[in-house]
Amino acid sequence: MDSNPSDAFVSIVTPFYNTANYLTECIESVLTQSHQNFEYLLVDNQSTDGSAEIARQFAGSDPRIRYIRNANFVDQVANYNGALTAVSSDARYIKLVQADDFLLPDCVTAMVAVADANPSVGLVSSYYMKGNRVTGDGIEFGVTVTSGREVCRLMLLSYSFPLGSPTSVLYRADIVRARSPFFATGRHHEDTEAAYEILQDHDFGFVHQVLSFLRTDRASTLAKMQSYNGGVLDRLIVLERFGPLVLDPHELQSARRAEWAAYYGYLGNCVLARRGRAFWAFHRHGLATIGVTLHRRVLVYYTARAGLSLLLNPLDTVTGRWRELRSLNGQWD
Repeated sequence: MDSNPSDAFVSIVTPFYNTANYLTECIESVLTQSHQNFEYLLVDNQSTDGSAEIARQFAGSDPRIRYIRNANFVDQVANYNGALTAVSSDARYIKLVQADDFLLPDCVTAMVAVADANPSVGLVSSYYMKGNRVTGDGIEFGVTVTSGREVCRLMLLSYSFPLGSPTSVLYRADIVRARSPFFATGRHHEDTEAAYEILQDHDFGFVHQVLSFLRTDRASTLAKMQSYNGGVLDRLIVLERFGPLVLDPHELQSARRAEWAAYYGYLGNCVLARRGRAFWAFHRHGLATIGVTLHRRVLVYYTARAGLSLLLNPLDTVTGRWRELRSLNGQWD
């Protein structure tokens, strides 16, 4: 921990809906932060499982906590955006903590220290626990500030993903206030794309410590994306949206060729696996956010390739595909 801790005022925000099983642990992880100059907003999206009572109890015992209940139920992105509009105008930094995750005690202290020392930094991340493993690699050890555009290049050209999730990131508050809404609607993975947009104009800060825990066993949008292998689709979307901004033409062409082949190869196997309507709707919706539709002839070609490979090398094909999908889901969050 920094021997000269910052006095920066931080707004910490937890939007939630029916997370009673995890909410107490999340809140307690915020209250035990070594950085104590904060407000804590608990924004309830019309919970019905006892989460509201948990939040009210904590708010009644700590004046730094504000409990806010939405007048009407809204979707997840609207809930997060609404929560961010409620933060104090005095906040220098904003820290989201998803209700089924939690922070390690020095998380805010360490992230604020990097941001305070480097005004060019728009957001700060760190290593994080995702289930039972440490991830968030990609930034050279000892480097705390990197060009935002270079971090975007790194993520587009490799499987490194130092961003993590909203829980693993600290935002500079003036950047959050300048974006309305902060998370754009109609996107496939709103927080990832918001970070890419911020990093076009700001540097990236990184703390080489594990500072947050991201739950993987939750029944959430993230869990659904993982079951549909949303990572491979996410990579493709950010490549198409941001690749032209940070990659040279040769890099972009090479990356597109590889990612589209990997994507259709995956979908070809999914045809053989007889994935259901919800799976295909998920992928069609994601592609629609970049104005693309599934190409039937290409899908037929890759399905035929997958079928032929399975016939000729059944054990090797199944083992190889399993390892490939585990890698894609594990390295791209």
